[in-house]
Amino acid sequence: PLSGSTRPTDRTTFRSGSQRVEDFYARFLDDGDRTGKSLLEIARKVFIETLVYRESYVLIDFPRVNGEINNLAEEDALGKSRAYLVPYSPRQLINWRTDKQGEFEWVVLRTQTSYQENLTDDDTIAEEQWLYLDRENFQLYSRKRHEGAGGANGSSGVIEGVELVDQGRHGLADLRRVPLVKMAVTDGLWLANKASLLQQEHFNKSNALSWALHMGLFAMPVIYSEREWQQIVGEAYYIQLGPNDRFGWTEPEGHVFQIAADNLDRLKDEIYRVCYLMNQAGGREARHLGQSGLSKQRDFAVTHEILRTYGRLINDFLRQVLGLIRLARRDDVEIEVTGMDQFDVPEFSDELAHAEGLRRLAIGSARLDKEVQKRVALKYLDGATQETKNEVVREIEGQSAAQEK
Repeated sequence: PLSGSTRPTDRTTFRSGSQRVEDFYARFLDDGDRTGKSLLEIARKVFIETLVYRESYVLIDFPRVNGEINNLAEEDALGKSRAYLVPYSPRQLINWRTDKQGEFEWVVLRTQTSYQENLTDDDTIAEEQWLYLDRENFQLYSRKRHEGAGGANGSSGVIEGVELVDQGRHGLADLRRVPLVKMAVTDGLWLANKASLLQQEHFNKSNALSWALHMGLFAMPVIYSEREWQQIVGEAYYIQLGPNDRFGWTEPEGHVFQIAADNLDRLKDEIYRVCYLMNQAGGREARHLGQSGLSKQRDFAVTHEILRTYGRLINDFLRQVLGLIRLARRDDVEIEVTGMDQFDVPEFSDELAHAEGLRRLAIGSARLDKEVQKRVALKYLDGATQETKNEVVREIEGQSAAQEK
């Protein structure tokens, strides 16, 4: 539902008197995990896992820097203040405890990786790590298993003991909070739970129908005769039939095939329906019929409401993550996350016409004028970098402040 003209728009802006602060958040939006993935890409990955597993997590972390830091300049120079995110799936959260408000008191995260130490060595190292986090501290434990060339064929290799790799205070220790943020949906919005059994049934019946049609192409000959049959049948032979003999093939009549094909269509429509895609759930005949604009709008009403709910979920998740980073860094910045609430995105000319109409109304609200200008500017700069967007917003804010004076 997010393809073509039905796509969301997201806008995240920051207002601060410090260029250092705005530069960090602009860089953080473009590279949220220090590997080049933007914050929106990370949120998209967490959201998809949430639809599959009902919940997903992201860890807020800061680089590990040993030694004493005297001021913010040294902190920035050493990279200590460079916050980044690490996504975790529910399968990696193996143990936890929450308080009465549902906040984590401690968690245990497990990860597994395999690698080779060098190109000339055939041994593979399978490493398993456990990250323990509470409200102030962390401990990282590791266990390695060395596997030779035959390790992949069943040998267990040499298993080392569990060792403590690192420990200390984490980035949110001063806030007394476990640095793990959860995104979760209710049962009604958990799409994998609603559609997984239907998709599995559709997959099995589609495979069965495909196999049956394939086998139907290899029909065997059938001879209807009261005589004793001793002739050899094959591509290089011929058969001789008597006056009352008949020849045929074991070709299926196809009644069950038609029933299976109709059932596949019904299952597909049911999958669309439980996933709130009502416009696709009307069957092939209904989808090919002409619809009025009002009818299409009603069909998309439920879909848009669900998408807006998902949009609010993502916005709340981003606000929570950015808010915790702001508190951990002690930044004096105002964060605004908007968008993800409109999925029939109009053309820029329509946005511009609406803005011009509001200006002609002369409502007399300086705040409204400023917000309209920012909305049109950010809409036009949809593909620009976050630094450019922040600079434009800052100029609009400064121009409005100068006019008020």
